[in-house]
Amino acid sequence: MIRKIFKKNSSNSKIKYLINKYKIPTEYLSINRKSISTGLLIGIFWGFIPMPMQMAAVLSLTPFIKFNVPIAISMVWLSNPITMPFMYYMEYQTGVYILGLESINDAKFDFEFTIVWFKENWSNFLYPLYVGTIPYAVGVSSFVYFIINKLWIDSVKKEKSERKRRFLRFKKSWEAKKLLKRITKTILS
Repeated sequence: MIRKIFKKNSSNSKIKYLINKYKIPTEYLSINRKSISTGLLIGIFWGFIPMPMQMAAVLSLTPFIKFNVPIAISMVWLSNPITMPFMYYMEYQTGVYILGLESINDAKFDFEFTIVWFKENWSNFLYPLYVGTIPYAVGVSSFVYFIINKLWIDSVKKEKSERKRRFLRFKKSWEAKKLLKRITKTILS
């Protein structure tokens, strides 16, 4: 049923007008399993990477990979100004754990919220942050990719079986009506 949600929202005439007006390639807006799941994968992956201009990074992949660009760009916004501190702190702590380093929270670092402190300790927190980013970016985006694929395939199978069940029910009732007509004809003649 996931497919129906996306298909229902894609038939807007204003959107079609904008696509034609600006000559946007339709493969970047297509709504199919591969396009949607790849868009989610790319968007979530770049959303976890601590860098400026994450949306530009998503757009830079469009010549090489075909995916649903609006979904990918919207997934980048999972890391918004409200969620960024929590995400990056979690990634930093994971990087510290993986590398076996001491955290900046330790007394050794004497944390100050000044530009000078950041210049002096830049490598102490940047390296663990990016190392900690890798498991989350790859893991979460891959997990979502496979879950969406599985849900989409299950949704299509369920829809097909439902359609087949309705057809068999119709066929059964049609055969029953046909049989009833034959019986009434033989009785009346």
